[in-house]
Amino acid sequence: MSTKVPQNNEDQEIDIFDISKGIQIFFDKINTLIFKSIHFFVRNWIIVLTIVILGFGFGLFLDNTQKSYDNQIIVQPNFGSVDYLYSKVDLIDAKITSGDTVFLKNVVGISHPKKIKKIEIKPVVDVYNFIKNKPENFELIKLMADNSDIKKIIEDNLTSKNYTYHTISFVTDDVVKDKGMAEALLSFFNNTKYYKKIQEESLKNIEAKMIQNDTIISQINNVLGAFSAKEAHSQKSDKLVYYNENTQLNDVIKTKDELVIEQGIHRIELIASDKIIKDVSTTTNIEKTGFFYGKKKIVLPLIFIFMYVLISIFIAFYRKQSLILQKNN
Repeated sequence: MSTKVPQNNEDQEIDIFDISKGIQIFFDKINTLIFKSIHFFVRNWIIVLTIVILGFGFGLFLDNTQKSYDNQIIVQPNFGSVDYLYSKVDLIDAKITSGDTVFLKNVVGISHPKKIKKIEIKPVVDVYNFIKNKPENFELIKLMADNSDIKKIIEDNLTSKNYTYHTISFVTDDVVKDKGMAEALLSFFNNTKYYKKIQEESLKNIEAKMIQNDTIISQINNVLGAFSAKEAHSQKSDKLVYYNENTQLNDVIKTKDELVIEQGIHRIELIASDKIIKDVSTTTNIEKTGFFYGKKKIVLPLIFIFMYVLISIFIAFYRKQSLILQKNN
C-alpha cells in the first residue's frame, strides 16, 4: 500500500498542472480574441465610423417620421348591440389591413384613412357590476367556474361581451386633430336602422314604466297619508285603538322604496340610451412607448456594425477555406 501512495500524489500533481495549463490557454485565447477585435476596429475605423454615422442619421430620420399614437374610446353598447359593434370593428380592421381607403373614407367617414393603422375592441372587465343585483349572472359564473379556471371564465369572450363598457382602441401614425376620427367611427357605429327602431321602442317602454311607477308611488303616498291621518286622529281620541296592519304597511313602504330605486335606475338608463353605441370617454394622441421606440438612432448603428462584423468574418472564413482547398489541390 505504501508503494501506491506516491504514485497517486504524482497523478494528482499532473492533473493540477494540466488544469492550470488549460486555464492559462483559455485566457490566452480570450486575450487573443480581444486583441483581434480591437485590431479589426482600428484597422477599419473609417468604415466603422461611416457605418455609425449612416446608422445614426437613418435612425434619427425614422424616429422623427415613424411615430405612432394610441387612441381609445370607451363605449357602452345599448339594446343588445354588443355583437353588432364587435362585427363592425372587425370589418373596419379588415378594411385597414387590405388598404381599402375608399371604404374607410366614403362609408366610415374617416377623412384621412391612411393615418389609421389598426383598430380593435376589448371589454372593460368589471365582474362586480356584472353580478351586482343579477343573481342569474352570479349563478352562471359559479356554474361555469366549477369546471374551469375562474379567471378564464371572467375573461372568456362569451362572458366578456356582457360587460357594460368596452374599449375601442385604434393606432394612428399621426396626431388626430379635434377627435374627428373618433367621431367618424362613432357615427358609423350608430348608423343602423334596425337598432334605431329597437332604441325607439325601448325608450317608449322605459318612459311608460316610469309613468306607471310614478302613479303607483303617488297611490302609496296617498295610502301612507291616510294612515298617518288615521293614526293622528286615534292618538287624539280618549279611546285606546290597536292596529294589526304593521305587516302590510311595511310591505307598502318596501315597495315604494324599490320603486324609487327603480326610477333612479331608469333615469340613468335614459341618459345612456340616447345613442345605440354610447361614448363614455375619448382619449386621443397617446404617443406609444417601448424599448426600441424613439431609440432607432442608437439601435441601428449597433445593428449595422454587427452585420458588418458578420460579413467580414464570413469573407475571412471563405478566403481561408479557399486557400486550404487550393493547397490541397
